Amino acid sequence: MSRKRNPKIPPFLSPIQSGMPQVLGKPHFFFLAPALLILAGVTLYPLFYVLWLSLHRRLIIFNISKFVGLENYGFLLRDERFWNALYNTVYFTGASVFLELTLGLGAAVLLNRAFKGKGIMRSIILIPWVIPTVVSARMWEWMYNPDYGILNYLFEANINWLGSPFWALNAAVFMDVWKTTPFVALLLMAGLQTIPVDLYQAARVDGASNWYIFKRITLPLLKPMILIVLIFRTLDAFRVFDAIYVLTGGGPANTTETLSIYAYKTLFQTLQFGYGSAIAVTVFFSVAIITIFYVKLLRRERE
Repeated sequence: MSRKRNPKIPPFLSPIQSGMPQVLGKPHFFFLAPALLILAGVTLYPLFYVLWLSLHRRLIIFNISKFVGLENYGFLLRDERFWNALYNTVYFTGASVFLELTLGLGAAVLLNRAFKGKGIMRSIILIPWVIPTVVSARMWEWMYNPDYGILNYLFEANINWLGSPFWALNAAVFMDVWKTTPFVALLLMAGLQTIPVDLYQAARVDGASNWYIFKRITLPLLKPMILIVLIFRTLDAFRVFDAIYVLTGGGPANTTETLSIYAYKTLFQTLQFGYGSAIAVTVFFSVAIITIFYVKLLRRERE
């Protein structure tokens, strides 16, 4: 009696068809258990430990360790330095993401056109993104130097970029925009590649202008990729640490201090592990809320 073959499986795979369900038909937990245990060890355990630590008043230098419940979070709401750090974080995130999305979208549209040397230009534009953040921040710190920095020389000005409360945070924004805009442009270029060319050709035959085509075709079809870019960049910018820490260290007078820098100083400089953990937990839940918001928008867009 001949064995009936599955028409969906090519004939050359039929000899192993009978053995596939036992191995590949559905995932077995014991295959995934080692990876899940490793992930739990490096993610879940530290997370729950920080949550537990945030409910304590722990000062190692005074040998104090006492359970205080939500007292650290209550003090957090009254801490002016925390609200200042939150404002700096939100301002940095909003300004950076807005400029990166605007400039990245413009660069993606230009680089998506056919012109000579397009491949070389795509490679050159990625150079700022591949440079490590610490190296980029140190390079911009030299450029911002009020005495021998190239920016004051080009603008023929005498601006204390990193010493002025107004310019310091904006200088960090400019540095982040320079470094991360290529990443945004790269993702948006990938999204533009998925838009059918026939739509553009049909719109031009109907006499549509470039702005109308961009507003009615490009932006709506590119919206899912824009949301993905916003997820990546908002989460990354909200957790910013290295760029600002290398540039200003949180100064002058804490005018560039973000939540991540404040948590670092509280944990490792003043050794207030309980209160520092409460700040870190606040950052974690803020990032989680932002992620849920964007994921819902992306799911609604796909539906």
